[in-house]
Amino acid sequence: MKTIGLLGGMTWHSTVSYFRAINEETATRLGGLHSAKVVLYSVEFAEMERFQKEGRWDEAGEVLAGAARAVEAAGADFLLIGTNTMHKVAPRVEAAISIPLVHIADAAAEELKTRGLNKAGLLGTRFTMEEDFFSGRLKKRHGLDTLVPGPEDRTLVHRVIYEELGLGVVRDESRTAYLDVIGRLRDRGAQAVILGCTEIALLVRQEHTDVPLLDTTTLHARKAVDLALA
Repeated sequence: MKTIGLLGGMTWHSTVSYFRAINEETATRLGGLHSAKVVLYSVEFAEMERFQKEGRWDEAGEVLAGAARAVEAAGADFLLIGTNTMHKVAPRVEAAISIPLVHIADAAAEELKTRGLNKAGLLGTRFTMEEDFFSGRLKKRHGLDTLVPGPEDRTLVHRVIYEELGLGVVRDESRTAYLDVIGRLRDRGAQAVILGCTEIALLVRQEHTDVPLLDTTTLHARKAVDLALA
């Protein structure tokens, strides 16, 4: 079994989901008392959030690059960045290490192609929805199209992530609002919706809608187990 490296803490709530998903998948495949070998580096998210808000992406990239080097030094065979938004600095992190970086968008792309889908809605922070480090990778590397919500819906989705989900707060009214956003994406032609923030699955799950949902946390974790057990 290879050792999974994980940059977490962005937020710690989603890192708990990552750790659970990785170990549950490992136990399902191997049975018994098996669990995954994981090296986890959990950053201080308030610092990351301040860098995001102030547009200090170079500094954020340096922090994560240093954390990635520590994870590699601790014996990880490959690395996951346990957040969608901070894949904006994935090239900086990847350049700092010699082990492979498993990109979260690639995990989503594999699932879309497995399902025979080529157009998906994308929910996430405003950085993920409005910039191209996620959707651009889906298009350029995988030939997949994405749809993002309109301006008001993007503001809503972003606000709930930072003011509620990042604090571990789950509200029924926010779930209803998210489901309305998902419905509008479906009406515009989305064949599925990517939950492109690692906290969104705390709020919206497949049981809440008939629109296919792709939870990037679960897909990223599953890909990590694939590689660890290959």
